[in-house]
Amino acid sequence: MITELEYKQRREKLSKKLAKNSITILFSATPKQRSNDTEFPFRQNSNFYYLTGFKEDNSALVILKSKKSVKTVLFVQKKDPIIELWNGKRIGVKDAKKRFLIDNIFSMDKFKKKLEIFSQEKNVIYYDFSRKNRLFLKGVNHIITHKNIADKIGFMRLIKSDAEIDLIQKAIDITALAHNRVLKLDKIGKNEYEIQAELEYIFKKNGAYNDAYTSIVASGNSANTLHYIENNRSLQAGDLILIDAGSEYEYYASDITRTIPVSKTFLPPQEALYNLVLSVEKKIINMIKPNVKRTTLQKRAIKLLTQGMIELGILKGEYKKLIKQEKYKKYYPHGIGHWMGLDVHDESPYRYKNSKEIALQKGMILTIEPAIYIDENDMDVPKEYRGIGIRIEDDILVTADGYKNLSINIEK
Repeated sequence: MITELEYKQRREKLSKKLAKNSITILFSATPKQRSNDTEFPFRQNSNFYYLTGFKEDNSALVILKSKKSVKTVLFVQKKDPIIELWNGKRIGVKDAKKRFLIDNIFSMDKFKKKLEIFSQEKNVIYYDFSRKNRLFLKGVNHIITHKNIADKIGFMRLIKSDAEIDLIQKAIDITALAHNRVLKLDKIGKNEYEIQAELEYIFKKNGAYNDAYTSIVASGNSANTLHYIENNRSLQAGDLILIDAGSEYEYYASDITRTIPVSKTFLPPQEALYNLVLSVEKKIINMIKPNVKRTTLQKRAIKLLTQGMIELGILKGEYKKLIKQEKYKKYYPHGIGHWMGLDVHDESPYRYKNSKEIALQKGMILTIEPAIYIDENDMDVPKEYRGIGIRIEDDILVTADGYKNLSINIEK
């Protein structure tokens, strides 16, 4: 688990990147209405959580930097027996002071008044532009220079600590139990949502109370809809099922895709496409090491998939020309992978501000997910391949001299 000391060290590291005479404000997430008087399950804002480890709403973190010092302040929901009767216990100011390694802690009802005091003589204000809150800006409208704190936190989140890697591995291990169980089930005649239920049951049974994202269980031609989440089709003998499902453990994500046959054996055209995608995935994973660029992985994956599709008669022509014309995009429209951590698509940059690409470094975690999608109505390809969608995805840690496949125990 991540200790209070590590959260403190993150705040200290961030503060070194801040301008002098600045104030930084980060808010917790706010509950989201589902319908009428019901709400979605609360999930803390990732950047706020990254710096505090605090899961409650109606809270805020303030970092005050002067020429000589840095002070941190946390605002929390004050104790209220009526609110707690309905919505559960709150930590309150008294217990928060015992838990957090933070200079000052106040109740959230004092935020506005304290902010007016804290912001005096400050020249720069940092906050998350994607969560711009006009209410708090009224109290600091004398500050002219506004900067996005999410950019700086995003760079920090690129490199995972040992504790973060352990939590991600735990999420992946739970996800492995679910995927491996589904692989062995008799699936003919079941519905996609039954498979989804099996996956999410295993997640929750093993302590992953939240899914990292809405599970995709896409059989037959449904696999050719990349973000298919209806999960309501009956599973037919001879079809494939593309399952993209990952658990979240203590706010850290996993992201795994497996494509398996309903009948437990591949038909020859399915096997040919599957082996192509699997071969590409293995080759791209083997390329991962420090200083390699993600675009290098992408270009190699495109070349290998294009060559394979030419050999199978899906694409026709010379592969360099097909790549230049981006003909592969019809069957492989997305990237080779993405950063993963507190968010399944981690909120971290892929380029520096000068547009130079960020190369892989030890401690980064990314997904690798080559794929081929061929719609059942695509008359440009041989009939036997129509209606097949295949994606294979693993979660990879960059090590000092190569990589570690964190999801190696999920069967393929």
